[in-house]
Amino acid sequence: MTDTTIRPGGTFHLGGRDVARVGYGAMSLERYEDDRETGVALLRRAAELGIDHVDTADFYGASVSNDIIRRAFGDSDTVAIATKVGAVRVDAPVPLALAQRPAELRAQVEDNLRTLGRSRLDVVNLRRPEVGPGLTVPVEELVDLDDQLAELIALRDDGLIGAIGLSAVGASTLRRALPAGIACVQNAYSLLSREHEDLLALCLAEGIAWVPFFPLGSGFAQYPKVADDPTVRRIATETDATPAQVGLAWLLAHAANVLLIPGTASIPHLEENVAAGALVLTAEQLAELDAVAGATAGPSDSARR
Repeated sequence: MTDTTIRPGGTFHLGGRDVARVGYGAMSLERYEDDRETGVALLRRAAELGIDHVDTADFYGASVSNDIIRRAFGDSDTVAIATKVGAVRVDAPVPLALAQRPAELRAQVEDNLRTLGRSRLDVVNLRRPEVGPGLTVPVEELVDLDDQLAELIALRDDGLIGAIGLSAVGASTLRRALPAGIACVQNAYSLLSREHEDLLALCLAEGIAWVPFFPLGSGFAQYPKVADDPTVRRIATETDATPAQVGLAWLLAHAANVLLIPGTASIPHLEENVAAGALVLTAEQLAELDAVAGATAGPSDSARR
């Protein structure tokens, strides 16, 4: 199903295998609750374009995204599936609630296995409520990290999980978790939102994949939309690309361990995201983009592709 000769953006390792650096974030599939075959067609087009890893969660649309992934790929190992645990869907004005205790994490892994139709999850990310956006709690209310990791390690030892990742964490948590063998870290991060630069650098040093969500910004005020930035728009014109493609290409160039998971419900936008993997920015353009928003120094030039 996946054309392994096409690896958009090159490759980096994730959970014991090399994957294309441009993947797909499945939250947008929620909107296909009443038209699931259209979501299936989008995923199969993603595979045709060389995307071989998908990021999801059982709470996306109350299992809708997972069901569409199951319909598209079944239990095939040609596409790596990364999911996340630590929250569950609830019927409330805020439709997510934290579920962080070890037994709750195990139940969520089992739910993901069932709704994805899989016997094994390639990567399970522990979503901690340490940093925003979204649900956070004071430090004293956090469930003990060691207890959570012990449960995930037991699931990995049982063969139900291939690898463990972290999401919405700080650098101190990653350092504490390193002995467990961490495959990836997911935090909000983009060209215009680089407050986790130290965590990215630590991941790079440890050979851990950095998987930014909101890679092009969001509706949250603290995560401005990359495509609206005037420098990005000018460079997009210079390169005959879209502003979104420039924002994604900058992420790929910024550090060799970046794996992208932009989401979309549109096949044309999907194709544009994949094409960003082939967009090469000049040293001068990268320097201009590095300077946007007064960014702190990031990974060294040797980390760039």
